[in-house]
Amino acid sequence: MDEQLTTINHVKTTALDLAMRFGPKLLTALVILLVGIAVSRSIARGLDRSLLSMALFVVLALQNLGVELLPLIAGLSVAGAGIALATQGVLSNLVAGLTIIFTKPFRVGEYISIVGEEGVVENVSLFSTTLGHIDRSRIVIPNRKIVGEILHNFGKIRQLDVSVQVAQDTDLESAMRVIAGVLEANPRVLKEPAPVVAAVTLGDWSVTIGVRPWVAVGDYAAATGELNAALLAALRARGIVMPVPQREVRLIGAAAAP
Repeated sequence: MDEQLTTINHVKTTALDLAMRFGPKLLTALVILLVGIAVSRSIARGLDRSLLSMALFVVLALQNLGVELLPLIAGLSVAGAGIALATQGVLSNLVAGLTIIFTKPFRVGEYISIVGEEGVVENVSLFSTTLGHIDRSRIVIPNRKIVGEILHNFGKIRQLDVSVQVAQDTDLESAMRVIAGVLEANPRVLKEPAPVVAAVTLGDWSVTIGVRPWVAVGDYAAATGELNAALLAALRARGIVMPVPQREVRLIGAAAAP
């Protein structure tokens, strides 16, 4: 019986001690919460503002009870910064994608060159742009890498850059007629814009004729090979010389051979 009374007295003493230590703080916390609810309902008109106001008073109430919130807030801040850094690239791509879609610096099917890559635009999404390369591979470029960079948009046709070297004593008009005939015979060469054929360089031993016809983007590689082969055959058939570089070396003061 005495042990039970001792236990009851101990519980009462402990309860009174806890009430004396935490009672005022708990009462103050409850008052803060009640005031916070009243203020939030009376001041905040929207749900977001109400929640924000309530959160502020909850923090004050917990702080009054002795709960250490600074480490928690610091941890949340670090986590928020990490999330912000992680989503920065995604958001940048999204904004850049919207910019590309609305400003239309290029369209699907056009041939472009940008950030050291080039190819036919196959797809433009909110986050990336896909190019089809000449080797049938695909290049996926994040949109944030495109906006703000120098863009070369070829459109849907490209101009070949072929050169032919002939001897200096060649009749250039005849040579150009031969070249024009080769261009006209190739079905990949476009009639409009008209091909450009002109003497571009006068060398020590030859004249360089530039041959620059226009072709569709998809015919660029094939047309280059076809024209090089056809020009070589046509010029040889007409007897037009395509000279090989030569150098004459003289030794002065060398001993005569016996």
